[in-house]
Amino acid sequence: SSMSGKTLGHYRILEKIGEGGMGAVFQAEDLTLRRPVALKFLPSEQATDPAAHQQLLKEARAASRLNHPNIATVYEVGEASGTPFIAMELVQGESLKQILQRGPLQRTQLFEVARQVAEGLNEAHQAGVLHRDVKPGNIMLDSKGRVKILDFGLAMFAGKERTQGEAAETFITRTATQWSTGGTVPYMSPEQLRGDPTDARSDIFSYGVMLYECLSGHRPFRGETSIDVLHAILRQPLPPLRNFVADVPQDWEQLIEQCLEKSPERRFRTMQEVLRALPRATATGARAEKSLAVLYFENLSGAKEDEYFRDGITEDVTTELSRINELTLFPRSAVLAFRDKPITAPQVGQQLGAAFILEGSLRRAGNRLRITAQLVETHTGHTVWADRFDREMKDVFEVQDEIARSISQALRIKLSPQEEKAIARKPTESAQAYDYYLRGRQYFHQFRRKGFDFARQMFARAIVIDPRYARAYAGVADCCSFLYMYWDSSEDNLNEAEAASSKALELDPELAEAHAASGLAFALKKNFDEAQKEFETAIRLDPKLYEAYYFYARTSFQRGDLTKAVDLYEKASRINPDDYQAVSLSVAIYHGLGRIEEAEATERRALELAEKHIELHPDDARALYLGAGILARIGKNQQSFEWARRALSIDPEETSILYNVACVYALLGRTEDALGCLEKVMAHGTFYKNWAEKDSDLDSLRSDPRFQALLKSE
Repeated sequence: SSMSGKTLGHYRILEKIGEGGMGAVFQAEDLTLRRPVALKFLPSEQATDPAAHQQLLKEARAASRLNHPNIATVYEVGEASGTPFIAMELVQGESLKQILQRGPLQRTQLFEVARQVAEGLNEAHQAGVLHRDVKPGNIMLDSKGRVKILDFGLAMFAGKERTQGEAAETFITRTATQWSTGGTVPYMSPEQLRGDPTDARSDIFSYGVMLYECLSGHRPFRGETSIDVLHAILRQPLPPLRNFVADVPQDWEQLIEQCLEKSPERRFRTMQEVLRALPRATATGARAEKSLAVLYFENLSGAKEDEYFRDGITEDVTTELSRINELTLFPRSAVLAFRDKPITAPQVGQQLGAAFILEGSLRRAGNRLRITAQLVETHTGHTVWADRFDREMKDVFEVQDEIARSISQALRIKLSPQEEKAIARKPTESAQAYDYYLRGRQYFHQFRRKGFDFARQMFARAIVIDPRYARAYAGVADCCSFLYMYWDSSEDNLNEAEAASSKALELDPELAEAHAASGLAFALKKNFDEAQKEFETAIRLDPKLYEAYYFYARTSFQRGDLTKAVDLYEKASRINPDDYQAVSLSVAIYHGLGRIEEAEATERRALELAEKHIELHPDDARALYLGAGILARIGKNQQSFEWARRALSIDPEETSILYNVACVYALLGRTEDALGCLEKVMAHGTFYKNWAEKDSDLDSLRSDPRFQALLKSE
């Protein structure tokens, strides 16, 4: 405190804002840049200790290599009048420790804290930095709820990043809660307490302790002394969260329990795995009060040919509701399993972990449309809101608008002006054009050549009826892009993709789907800079648009930027956690990057998602061949071969199937079969050649001159 008012170098010290075993922190002013900073000094008893000086420098080294919005930025390390210090970002707010002293976090706040801390730690681990002292006291929240991780004083560099002679654990300090191996006892992992070598899983254990405390208000391992706490961490079973939180959501419970496994081998292995688990926990936990699943409406007309319309209306109602930021919407894939099944709304809500279910029905007769809808609360089974709409087909968008507004009112959500505007926008003035657009969308999702051909025809008919239908133009562009990639690499397809996406943007510059379509067209022309701009614009306009991340990831892979590609695939997967495609395509990239642990974890998740999808859609060739690739990688060769043959039997001349089955055969060591498939594929243009050059699934073929000849063939 005696330092207050002093000037050190170009810093004027104002007041002390914190103190602990690792040093004292003061608020100061940078006199050169005129900005507030935090200065960290060693404790007075260590001020002349060379080892302590070295430790302070090590902290600065660890934190300064990290540039992430959830990690406090280090500006410099210096010394003035013989006093070493670190100058860092001043985070004005409260520590998580201070907040928890008032009680557990609200569920809405819990998810945001959990996510931001996980993302910050993931960034540190990716840079080879282990924090080793994750606890509420080292987590700050500013006035807007943004998280900053502080105090890398105990951090160490993983693996080769350690300096020569640096031990696996370093003696730091002993206080009431500090232990000789570093860290704060109630939050330390068993291996850290034993002095064993540690890796990212040790931080994950500490993170789990913190989450347990955030949710329950209690630390999981307690005792009168540090020795008692140490014994509890090493030997005693984890006290069930339900002892303190009777209604703890199952997903949160499972997440925390896996973080707190005493054996590192049974924990999440990376913070990326934790992040992937968090969205599932979100729906049933942090945002349970406002989570909603929209069931496919019942088709009362009974006509099979009307199912595309029923599906389209359901999906568009979901899209309208997804524009409301306070709502957590379950994706289309999550509710597919319940389509046309005799199951009640509360039962679906319980299985999904959704607080509310929207169900309904529709009947179409000529130009007349009847839609019924009701919002059911899962916990009580009570109907919160219900209505019936007897309208003409031309009023279909007003019905969707009214449903979205009624649900927001029922859940006491005040719509922002931006949300009001987004919900009120009509994609077209023509109900007939909309009908053709829905038909096209159904064909598009089949992911086959015939499906894309039919989809393009339907989108084109919609444009003839309404020449200003921007989404239909974007649909045409995507069809042409996919036809160019997989079946017909003609200039006509490429030019039409570019022209249609350009027209969509001209008609509606704020349409995210149009920017995503434009990005894909630019990428196929190898104009990667423009493609990147378009994808990033699409994501800015609609951060929940799966296709924007998915197309961007494919383009990044095509460009050879594997790290960016896998990051974008992961983001796509978070938006739609039940989709198997982005996860499956991530596996080969992780292997290509040499990130084996993440590859193996992703394999397990991809296979689970593919199996779930195939149960619902046994004739989906794409799910079969992507799943076959995963099975081959994990050694289930016979099942892999069977799935690949099933995929090929669906359409033996389909080039996308042939290419991916070739990848499976290559992984299985069936070189002749793989080359036989590739010979049929390479005649369809350059796209597959470019992809094959970077595809690690084909590595076993690279030394074969026949494979090299195929890549060079005209």
